[in-house]
Amino acid sequence: MALAVMISGCSTFQQPNTGTTAANAVSGVARQYHQLIDVSGRLSVRYEQDGKEQALHGSFTWSQNGADTVVTLLSPLGQTLATINIGADQATLTQAGQPLRSASDVDALTVQALGWPLPIAGLRDWLQGFGQNAAGQRFIATPASDTYNVTTADNWRLQYTNWQDQDNAAESYPKRIDLARNATQAGDVAIRIVIDSRQPR
Repeated sequence: MALAVMISGCSTFQQPNTGTTAANAVSGVARQYHQLIDVSGRLSVRYEQDGKEQALHGSFTWSQNGADTVVTLLSPLGQTLATINIGADQATLTQAGQPLRSASDVDALTVQALGWPLPIAGLRDWLQGFGQNAAGQRFIATPASDTYNVTTADNWRLQYTNWQDQDNAAESYPKRIDLARNATQAGDVAIRIVIDSRQPR
């Protein structure tokens, strides 16, 4: 499985109730959530398979257009390993040499194909520093401290460890996010995401 040599949390995509007003209410930071945005970066993953630790490295692109999102996973050499298309009601996953997979639950789809959980539904918020904590409350991560830590509603532990434009709260955005969770399918999973580029549209 080519993808198992590269990279679930929430189950379905929902439009997040975030924006300038929500940001002010939660933390006083007027950072805006962007429904239309392109993000690219690098990721590394550690997980367990058959009792042995596995380590994977690669990159990704993320193109979000309202309810529709396209995620591309790439090898360290830039080869496309998988393309995931997420719509309002269904997600599809394409891999070279593999039949097209589809499901209503994007995270169940990715764990089935990859063999370890990639929480795409949560990342729709998390890549921009928004989300829902374990108590069900909306959070907005800020660069006020060296590391912003939060456990999400689906038990992912997030650490925001680096920021772009750290001194400008309204324009700051996550540069590096570390995710960790114990998963039935893959033991202790750790994912590091480094955002190289973001372009709101």
